[in-house]
Amino acid sequence: MPYATYEYQGRRYVGRVERTENGDRLVPLVGLSELGRDTPADVLSAAAELPDQAVAANDAYLCPVVPHPDKIICIGLNYLAHVGETGRDLPTYPVMFTKFASSLIGPRDDILLPAESEQVDYEAELAVVIGRTGRRIPREQAANHILGYTVANDVTMRDYQYKTHQWLQGKAWDHSTPLGPYLIGPGEADVSAAGIRAVMGGKKLQESDTSRLIFDIATLIATVSEFTTVLPGDVILTGTPGGVGFRRDPQLFLRDGDEITVEVDGIGSLTNRVRRES
Repeated sequence: MPYATYEYQGRRYVGRVERTENGDRLVPLVGLSELGRDTPADVLSAAAELPDQAVAANDAYLCPVVPHPDKIICIGLNYLAHVGETGRDLPTYPVMFTKFASSLIGPRDDILLPAESEQVDYEAELAVVIGRTGRRIPREQAANHILGYTVANDVTMRDYQYKTHQWLQGKAWDHSTPLGPYLIGPGEADVSAAGIRAVMGGKKLQESDTSRLIFDIATLIATVSEFTTVLPGDVILTGTPGGVGFRRDPQLFLRDGDEITVEVDGIGSLTNRVRRES
């Protein structure tokens, strides 16, 4: 079932998402204040509910699905079309970089354009959330460590990304990466060939499906866990398809007043307005 981390009347909760004809409702779970390290799969599935305290999702503030992950591991160059548009060689090992918890924003929050960057770009991505601790996880056991999936926009400051051969300074800006809206359990969605797209102003800027990942989710979990212990709440961003703004002709960057939507079929969508940071 879907879950969310949300705030209502000054308190933070984990809630089960209840779909109704009148919109989504959030049913709080006893003793849980946010999805993350303290909510492995067994804890989440066993938590009691407080149905009399349910609230409409539209009346609550939706936090990043995992507000404080121990690790955010991001994968670059993981769709063939994106590799092609960059002019790079096909990777034989996943290209990885990190973000910090401070990079994350909620699924309805504004994307802020920092004064220092003039090349703020979008990247539609499927995100995987870890649900069970593991190290050196065999590929065939990787699915047992997945808590669920959500949607991300890996907003990137291209003029900073390409200042060096390392990408960190263009990828890990504070308050730049929408994550949400909900966590969808592994049994509730087929991500083997889920459509993924970015849409702005009614135009599809990116469109692909997850069957076109160069390194699939099981391979990513096995690879990451080879060198570091994955923990409940850790997030892996699986890469973006072709069509990013930096590689377009003419180039297309996010501007004040834009509204950008990222969708992953069966997982959800997030829409964020763009505004200049004051």
